[in-house]
Amino acid sequence: MADCPGCPRHAPRERWVAPRREVPLSGILNVDKPPDMTSHDVVDVIRRVSGQRRVGHAGTLDPMATGVLLVCLGQATRVAEYLMAGRKRYRASVVLGSTTDTYDAEGEVTSSGGRTDFEQAEIEAALAGLSGPIDQVPPIYSALKQGGEPLHRRARRGEQVEVQPRRVEIDEIQLLDWKPPVLILEIACSPGTYVRSLAHDLGQRLGSGAHLGALVRLASGRFTLEDATSLERLEEAFRHGQEEQYLLPLDEALLDWPAIVVDSDEKQRLVQGQPIPARASKPADDGWARAYSSDGDFLAIVAYEAGAGRWRPKKVFYAST
Repeated sequence: MADCPGCPRHAPRERWVAPRREVPLSGILNVDKPPDMTSHDVVDVIRRVSGQRRVGHAGTLDPMATGVLLVCLGQATRVAEYLMAGRKRYRASVVLGSTTDTYDAEGEVTSSGGRTDFEQAEIEAALAGLSGPIDQVPPIYSALKQGGEPLHRRARRGEQVEVQPRRVEIDEIQLLDWKPPVLILEIACSPGTYVRSLAHDLGQRLGSGAHLGALVRLASGRFTLEDATSLERLEEAFRHGQEEQYLLPLDEALLDWPAIVVDSDEKQRLVQGQPIPARASKPADDGWARAYSSDGDFLAIVAYEAGAGRWRPKKVFYAST
């Protein structure tokens, strides 16, 4: 089906719009983001096919990137910050010998003709210097804000933009393939890492220049590409009322946290925003946990206050009846 003018490149001409939903959905969608769409474009599609406005994403992907994009609906938007805190894993294609102003294939070429006849050992030595905690300078063409305005807007106006380095952690950077001038990397890293900057920095270390040719997010926290669903399939599911099979419960974002189970009296206090005393399940220090009723309902995110020996609700998800 032909694309529609003014729509994302892969958007169909006939766009189904769901009626407004009276009872809002709550949950997480693990979306396999297609290329040539912004993360906000994906949110707009989910709003259109779900019939509700309270939708957001948890971790931006650049338009050319594909792979795991977590989209939160309803109450799940309140756990987006915890989803964004998950470690990330990427597969990146890096082109040696040329640089661009955006550090990726979407930008204007700023240099070319650099060396590309490297031995694998030379590349691996350069990669070793990019492992562990590093100070990384984000690209000026990015959504990071300075003075309340995204850097990319200032850069496109031709303004001088200075970006301070940020500490990120590269847990693993593995060379999968090397066929000059392109190398394929798999990267595990902390949230907030710019793989575009990593590609640029690799080129600087090699003295050849480099830019990011392609990027796939393989995982965000516990959510993987193998379990992600295409936008096309999600639209079909919403159209036929079958979206529940893809909608993950919002506490899926918190499964690495400890959990506590409360009795009926404690449940009532928690959902009313009141603290409850900690029992045998209390941690040694201050910490966070998921609170459930004895029936298995997810009630709240709670914080342990060691000094008072109690759990205090921070975010309540279960409506008191």
